[in-house]
Amino acid sequence: MSRGVKIILFLIFFVVFFEAGLFASYTIVTQQAPNPADLIEMQINGITSLLNLGPKIATQKDIAILNENEVVDALKTKTGIDGINLQSLKATTYQDTSADTITVNLTAMGYKDSQTGGKTGNASSGPIVIKSNETYSITATAVGTPKNKGVQIDVNSIVITATRVLYNS
Repeated sequence: MSRGVKIILFLIFFVVFFEAGLFASYTIVTQQAPNPADLIEMQINGITSLLNLGPKIATQKDIAILNENEVVDALKTKTGIDGINLQSLKATTYQDTSADTITVNLTAMGYKDSQTGGKTGNASSGPIVIKSNETYSITATAVGTPKNKGVQIDVNSIVITATRVLYNS
């Protein structure tokens, strides 16, 4: 066999075994039969985005929140936690910020305090100690209006998507 035919056969076998491995691993991971059309379309989209031939995969953009205090108050109200670290509040979007309104993903770190000691009935049982017992990671979505220096979040549109306890003493 000529060298060119060997290279072509090698590439064909490589692609066939790669696809067989992809279908097998998909079956193992999802415990469902694979949909060949969707898997092949996913591969083609990934390759074309790498080569800049087709639609690009969206990238996440960080944007400044113009009404941080109102957003923090709304997050505290909707989650029922005691406080949110303002420095941890972040807003990201996949959408074009030149649109009239955009969907914004919000993330923040929050805490819930516990109080020990203080008065029991009419007697004082010692000093009041307030300590942060639980730390939370909060994820939410909201609708915002892009402005020159950031985005104005509509606090009524905030929907909490996840609240995770990171630390509980």
